[in-house]
Amino acid sequence: MIITFPRKRPSRSSTSESGIPGRSSPREESGGFHKSSITRLLACLATTLAVTAGLFVVHAPAASAADITTDLGITSGGDVVAGGGKAFIAGGDRILVVNANGTPNATIAGLSGALGLAIAPNGTRLYAALRDSNEVAVIDTASLEIIRLISLAEYPCPTNLALSGTRLFVGYGCDQWDGGVVRIDTSFGHASRLTPVASTYASPKVAAAGNTLVVGDSGHSPASLTVYDVIRSQATLRGIIDGYDYDTGFLGDLAITPDGSTVIATFLDSHEYFAWDTSGLQKVRAYGPDPTAGYYLPVVAVSPDGTLVAGGRGTKSGLGMTLYDSATAAPVHTGTLTEHGGRMDLRSLTFSNNDLFATWRDVDSEELHLWRLETGTLPASTLTLTAPSTGTGTGADILTLTGRLTLPDGSAPGEQPLSVTRYVNDSAALTREVTTAEDGTFTFADRPRSAGVIRYDVIWNGSPTVHWSTASATVTLVKAASSITLSGPETGIVGTQLKFSGVLSQGGQPVGSTTKLRVLREVTNSRGTVVTALPSVSTIIFDGRFRFMDTPTEAGEYSYRVEFDGDRASLPTTATLDMTVEEAPQE
Repeated sequence: MIITFPRKRPSRSSTSESGIPGRSSPREESGGFHKSSITRLLACLATTLAVTAGLFVVHAPAASAADITTDLGITSGGDVVAGGGKAFIAGGDRILVVNANGTPNATIAGLSGALGLAIAPNGTRLYAALRDSNEVAVIDTASLEIIRLISLAEYPCPTNLALSGTRLFVGYGCDQWDGGVVRIDTSFGHASRLTPVASTYASPKVAAAGNTLVVGDSGHSPASLTVYDVIRSQATLRGIIDGYDYDTGFLGDLAITPDGSTVIATFLDSHEYFAWDTSGLQKVRAYGPDPTAGYYLPVVAVSPDGTLVAGGRGTKSGLGMTLYDSATAAPVHTGTLTEHGGRMDLRSLTFSNNDLFATWRDVDSEELHLWRLETGTLPASTLTLTAPSTGTGTGADILTLTGRLTLPDGSAPGEQPLSVTRYVNDSAALTREVTTAEDGTFTFADRPRSAGVIRYDVIWNGSPTVHWSTASATVTLVKAASSITLSGPETGIVGTQLKFSGVLSQGGQPVGSTTKLRVLREVTNSRGTVVTALPSVSTIIFDGRFRFMDTPTEAGEYSYRVEFDGDRASLPTTATLDMTVEEAPQE
């Protein structure tokens, strides 16, 4: 579905896409994509993967619902926010308004350089950074009237906005070395109080929630993030996330969780979206990587309830969007928009209830478009997953899990691919694919090879008419008892090679992977006792067998000891073999 606004072209400006006059942005200097007509597509990406017992391979869930793309009739701006049943798009000399389904609603005209937007959580107030007039406009979202204009004469070229409660943070800056952040206390009514917060090289990105403000300077590479405590009127520096420590590139976008505990940043040269704890300033996870990502600056957004992170990026074939579970970084939904022959980059991204709005630009024509992705409006499917009752289950056990996929009308879904991801103690593992039977039932077996809390997440990617669904099941396993059988000769001759063999088992089953074992030799004779570490040995991949050899150089009582230190699945164990070595008979 393609919707076109009445076209009104603003005059061209020498201002680059970076917001700095006469300065090329990373978007413009990077590569591009090939152009064609706008297509209506949110493809169902079902990847067929081979299933091998115990072998897990990476697999990303795919999209399941239709979308729309709208020609906005503008060539500048592009920031988008949603609230109060509407979405608002900054368009230079105007702000465009669309309904929640993406259809045009109205236009707020007569503005001067509208770029950055922020909206109150209740959707009643919209804030717009007016770069050309050095103002912030406060707009009533019901009447679409400008309530007042806040002058930023001392802080020119406002570009980026972040709102936390009644505190509005503005990233400003027209040129190099004159950027910064100013705080506006909106609760003061028409006599808004302005407080400077930080100075930066260029107009910075800002993200705020709770008592936390994060500032990212978009003019440096590697880019660093500065974190402030803003509970008081004067911001207090909490610390710096140094870009050199993480080898970041130019900053693309910032998002912050609703409680302010985590900030997510995107960078030009990375295929991942990185998350840092805003208290300890430590990296906590990465969303991705996405090997299809291109070189346009990626964008990121966090859902209003903080449970989802949306990452958008340019790809080799168009635009891509992935929804991640914010806590586990597991991908739960993917959408694509294909423009064969077009060069497109995403400008902004926001949640609208369960769906997403994104703006993108055709780099060749400079035309801006709105992309609406449905992620939760289709009829819901149901997915169940049942794990075995473990009792005294161990990390060496083979677990059998069962489940069922049910369509909204109760009909048989037929054979459907499912993605199954195993987590060990909340650490994401790899993913495999299973297929349902015609009636929607499915069964799969897995050997975690780890004790602890084991969680399985199953995802069905949906269809063009049915929404995707997911289910989880958890088991708790203890470490298995391990054992070593060691065989070898009972006697030996000095100078003659001895051969030993054995098997390492976990929970009564041979270890099915290469495991290092330590080998010690103890020799006791008239000269005393000497313990020597021999070269370590490895088990055979499939059956746990191992072998080693030794050539004694003196007579005595020998004891060969093989030690296993244990692993995530099993406890340590030791096996010993005693023998006597005699001198070679005299001829």
